[in-house]
Amino acid sequence: MQRLGMVSLVVADYDEALAFYVGKLGFTLVEDSFVPEQNKRWVVIEPPGAGQSPSNQGAKLLLARGVNPEQTSRIGNQTGGRVFLFLYTDDFWRDFNAYKAKGVEFAREPSEAPYGTVAVFKDLYGTLWDLVQLRS
Repeated sequence: MQRLGMVSLVVADYDEALAFYVGKLGFTLVEDSFVPEQNKRWVVIEPPGAGQSPSNQGAKLLLARGVNPEQTSRIGNQTGGRVFLFLYTDDFWRDFNAYKAKGVEFAREPSEAPYGTVAVFKDLYGTLWDLVQLRS
């Protein structure tokens, strides 16, 4: 058995990224450790509730600070303008309304698709995410 364990997301600053993902989106901080030999932090987050049961173990995000021009040029546009990450939820309207109330910007308003309810939001750098509640 295999599963995707973690995805790196290039960010400009650890603390501002944590303020957005933990503060606005409600993600859980899993680890924040300093790595002295590389002068960086190992910052891992996961969506709310993701680590609560073995059957709900999704991929975590490693917030990786861009450290050179090539890396920083990718911040906010890691996929050339396509949606990069897909955040599944068990209650679309709860999360959509909470995010709107906290000032999260939506690039596409909610719509019904054959697979469920979806809207596209931007993170603090402009990276596009789908917020999705799959049909039963």
